[in-house]
Amino acid sequence: MPALDERYRNAIGTLVARLDGDEPWALTGSASFALQGVPVEPNDIDVQTTEAGADAIESAFADRVVEPVSLSAAEGITSHFGALELAGVRVEIMGAVQKRRPDGAWEPPVDVTEHRRFVDLDGRSVPVLSLQYEAAAYERLGREERAALLSEHATE
Repeated sequence: MPALDERYRNAIGTLVARLDGDEPWALTGSASFALQGVPVEPNDIDVQTTEAGADAIESAFADRVVEPVSLSAAEGITSHFGALELAGVRVEIMGAVQKRRPDGAWEPPVDVTEHRRFVDLDGRSVPVLSLQYEAAAYERLGREERAALLSEHATE
C-alpha cells in the first residue's frame, strides 16, 4: 500500500471520483511516483491532461480553483496550467504539455493515454504516467538525478 498521508489519499480519491473520463488524465510528479513505490515525499499533486481536460477539471472543481487555467511557458516546457486545493493539498493541472526540442521548436502535446498505466489506491484505479516515461522526460529536461531514481524503480 502506498505511503501517502490521508490528505493526499482523499484528494486523489476525489479526483478519481469526480473526473468522468471524457478527457484523458493521469497523475504525474511526486504523488504519482509515491503511488508507484518511489521513496519520495510529495509536496502537491500534479495532473497531466489535454487542453480541454484542463478546462474540464477546472470546471468540475470551480469552487476549489486557486489559480485559473491559462497558457504558461517556461524555458523548456509549456502547458495550460492552473491549480486547485483539495483536502488541503495543492493540485496542479497541466493541459497539453509540450517540451522544447533541441532545435527550439515545440514537440506536439504529450499523449497522456500513450504513457498511462493504472495503480490501485484504496480500491480505486488511479491513472499515473509510467515511471519509464517519466524517467525519459526528466532526462530530456536535464534532471539526471531524478531520472536515475525513477529508472531504478520502473518495472515496466
